[in-house]
Amino acid sequence: MAVTLNHTIVHARDPAATARFLTEVLELPPAKQLGHFTVVQVGDTSLDLLQTDERISSRHFAFLVDEFEFDAVFERLRARDLPYWADPFHREPSHINHWDDGRGLYFEDPDGHNLEIITRPYGSGGTDARYPNPLLPR
Repeated sequence: MAVTLNHTIVHARDPAATARFLTEVLELPPAKQLGHFTVVQVGDTSLDLLQTDERISSRHFAFLVDEFEFDAVFERLRARDLPYWADPFHREPSHINHWDDGRGLYFEDPDGHNLEIITRPYGSGGTDARYPNPLLPR
């Protein structure tokens, strides 16, 4: 059997609200309750939301989408008037990036987790791409 990531636990102030946000913006199946977890299924992997009143350390989650899905998510973000950035450090507001000759952007969930949608996996454009991923050596 190949190794795959099955789930990861994500802290949230209000798991139901965070699940609603994720399922609506990313157009995912409705969340399910599994014990004390609110489970959002993302392909074969789930984000298992766990309620906390403690300080939440922001985590990063990247979602690979096709061009059509990118447009749809982008439109839902704009319809909600949510800020987005071209970079993970939020230095380029209201822009998208074209790394690996695809498209990508960053936005936050209600708990401040840094979410990303990309149309090409990191580094897939190689160094010959018109817009090489900035993580690649030059």
